[in-house]
Amino acid sequence: MQIKLIIDEKYIEPEVHIHANVYSEQIEKLMKFLKATSTDVIDGYIQQDIYMLKIEDIYFVYSQGAKVYFQTDENEYESKRKLYELEELLEKDFVRLNKSTLVNVSKISSMKMEKMGIMQILMDNNTTAHASRMYLKGLKKRLGIGRDT
Repeated sequence: MQIKLIIDEKYIEPEVHIHANVYSEQIEKLMKFLKATSTDVIDGYIQQDIYMLKIEDIYFVYSQGAKVYFQTDENEYESKRKLYELEELLEKDFVRLNKSTLVNVSKISSMKMEKMGIMQILMDNNTTAHASRMYLKGLKKRLGIGRDT
């Protein structure tokens, strides 16, 4: 893949053009990545109060029943979005650990293999979560570890 940068004062905002001979999975991933919101904050709720949470302060996004929550050091906030919507929106910073949990990759401190191929994830704030075997390969790839990187 070739990457070219052209700096020209005629552009008011950045433009990205992708030229390819075929539409591939690599092109699709690149487009999704470029389209992902580059927001620094997201809305979280405690009862009727709305808080603007810094993405960098969120450790986990998880679902419990029909509700979705953001976990920070200070508190637990409810989200009005579905987990799959947040996974897409936050894909630059978060990766899925299991069916109900996303984790902020910049907050991972260490990982430890447990029984049955489950990985225990230790976070910077000493909380833990478990990555299921189904999502382990994606986690390792995202972190750049293992043979498949």
